[in-house]
Amino acid sequence: MKHKASKRLSLTWVSLLCISCFFLGVTFTSRFRGSDDYGHEKEKSHEKDVTEEVLKIHKAIEALGKSVAMLQKQLSVSHSYQQIVGVSTTNTSTGGNQTSKVFMVIGVNTAFSSRQRRDSLRETWMPQGEKLEKLEKEKGIVVKFMIGHSATPHSILDKEIDSEDAQYKDFFRLDHVEGYYNLSAKTKTFFSSAVATWDAEFYVKIDDDVHVNLGMLGSTLALHRHKPRVYIGCMKSGPVLTKKTAKYREPEFWKFGEEGNKYFRHATGQIYAISKDLATYISNNQPILHKYANEDVTLGSWFIGLEVEHIDDGNFCCSTPDCEMKADAGEVCVASFDWTCSGVCKSVNRMWMVHMICGEDDKAVWDANYYSLR
Repeated sequence: MKHKASKRLSLTWVSLLCISCFFLGVTFTSRFRGSDDYGHEKEKSHEKDVTEEVLKIHKAIEALGKSVAMLQKQLSVSHSYQQIVGVSTTNTSTGGNQTSKVFMVIGVNTAFSSRQRRDSLRETWMPQGEKLEKLEKEKGIVVKFMIGHSATPHSILDKEIDSEDAQYKDFFRLDHVEGYYNLSAKTKTFFSSAVATWDAEFYVKIDDDVHVNLGMLGSTLALHRHKPRVYIGCMKSGPVLTKKTAKYREPEFWKFGEEGNKYFRHATGQIYAISKDLATYISNNQPILHKYANEDVTLGSWFIGLEVEHIDDGNFCCSTPDCEMKADAGEVCVASFDWTCSGVCKSVNRMWMVHMICGEDDKAVWDANYYSLR
């Protein structure tokens, strides 16, 4: 009996011990699981904090990038504006000296072989010597023959111009190789060089076989001086010539559409004027301005995409019969020439005759106050 009771007691203790171990195990397991859960939650919280920090940094970088992009855009716009409307106050060709402030600069396009043409202008509408200097000082009007140099440095052609310039002091020498098919490049060089030399309100290009009334030219330009970007002349739209035998053939005719199309409106090349802002635009952008075969088309193409006012003034292209009729009526033209010759026909012999018939009074250019004409 005693043995059975002892055996029953042992079973009881074993059962109690097993139950105790079970609950003890559950307790420890719960604790360890709670510890693991806590560690996992802590890790998740840390990862969340890191993610939030990364997002904050990413947003800050994006905001900084937008600010930099906006600043670059503003700088670009500012630079572009300066290129279009800014005017240099220094002469880059003379090492930074201040440019002379004048009313208008007239460049008379000429060639090595045109000595007689130049003389015909000196004897008619273009002042000489002290009068030429006085015109610049008192009226702010600069008139110069513009010419480059020959393909061979210091050739006899260049020396002849040197000698002529020493006598008359009325040349504006360009860093340009002379040649008929280089007129577009010469025009670009003229405006760029003129802007660097004179701070003018207007820049004018004239051919050396055209008659000009300087007083009327100045008075006409003065009427437009309050406008920022003006392009003045006789606007035309001639056909785009494609035949290889044509004198004014356009090699890039395909750019102007179908055969038989016309050019966009542009001033005829005998004479035109542009305001300071446009001359400065040409000067600042000359490396990327495209040149077409014809000089007048080329100039017009440079202004197509700009906010430019095209002023079509018939007084810039009077025929010689028209200027005579106007003179009889007490009016004078800005410029006169014959369309059939693209200038005054036989200008060397006839320029004085045109001047006698179509020329303004000798005092006209001196009596006008261009700064009061607004």
